[in-house]
Amino acid sequence: MLKTLASLALLAAGATSQIIESSSFGTGKTVAQSEWTAEFQFRASGPERAGGILQLWYTKDGQARIGTSSIYTVGPFDGFALVVDTHGGRGGSVRGFLNDGTTDYKSHNSPDALAFGHCDYSYRNLGRPSVFKIKHTNSILEVTVDNQPCFSTNKVALPAGNTFGITAATPENPDSFELFKFVLESATSQGSPQGIPPVLNQQTQLPTDLDSESPTMPPVSGASIAGLAAQIVDLSGRLQLTNKAASTIIQEMKNQAGKADARQAEILQKLIDKDQYKALDNRLAHMEDLMTTIVRDLGDRDYSGRFAQLHDTLRSSHVSLSENLQGHLVNVVTKSTPRMGFFLFLVIAFQVLLAISYVAYKRRRANMPKKYL
Repeated sequence: MLKTLASLALLAAGATSQIIESSSFGTGKTVAQSEWTAEFQFRASGPERAGGILQLWYTKDGQARIGTSSIYTVGPFDGFALVVDTHGGRGGSVRGFLNDGTTDYKSHNSPDALAFGHCDYSYRNLGRPSVFKIKHTNSILEVTVDNQPCFSTNKVALPAGNTFGITAATPENPDSFELFKFVLESATSQGSPQGIPPVLNQQTQLPTDLDSESPTMPPVSGASIAGLAAQIVDLSGRLQLTNKAASTIIQEMKNQAGKADARQAEILQKLIDKDQYKALDNRLAHMEDLMTTIVRDLGDRDYSGRFAQLHDTLRSSHVSLSENLQGHLVNVVTKSTPRMGFFLFLVIAFQVLLAISYVAYKRRRANMPKKYL
């Protein structure tokens, strides 16, 4: 039977399965009773998109047949497997699998379809251990999670003589699985859990403090030591998570500071430099001086005489333009008029030519010989 693990932690990294304790299937201690209750506590933590799978096995010849395999890489096995993973994308699930040694899970088309019971359970990053209990009595197998029913069946009869084992596997982005406790009790046992190391069942005296007036301390039970060890491991795990969160926050702050520096440098590059500011200021000062000078000149001097002179100039220009324009128009009209004498000469000459032609025609006709019919 598997011994109690008071403060055992596993970081399962890589694509292959890793066994939590190398002697999980190799202690040679089998479960002699057919009715028993097993309780184990673990905690899973990791980044947001990490993943992993944890299996609790109750099988025959587990070390030889299962070794460090997961439910997806194991061959034919004889027994029961409880699988905790993120199957189905619901944040976490707990499933039960059975095999009588005839089904090869590794070569099966869909090992997920072989589960006979399941429930949803978000087990990752809870900050506390998750408590699983498996109870097998009167051919009834019942699984509870954090004292809440997960699944049960009355059609499963697990024989005595099997051994317990725990394996875990993770993908490339791993979760961290920490196993705090595993206790196996007989259903008819009224005493302490089976398989407890002897040192935890004895009363132990701790050394006295040098500054203490009391020479001895009261005896401490093995259960108190186990609980203290579990609390220490839990506190250590929480400190690790806190350190990871602090490191993440510090890294994010560094990234934000770098982005802010880059943005500030970009803004400074886009701004006008000091020389351009100075040149622009000089130009504005020069324009201001010119405007001041113009206003002062307009206010001090009298321009009425210049305006009268300009008015006279415009009036004389207008008079000269009118006279020149009138003479120019007369000249243009005169030069553009056709010659009337030449035209009359042509008319008279044409009339005379017509009269001469008519007289010549009459004479020629009168001199022609006359014909009588």
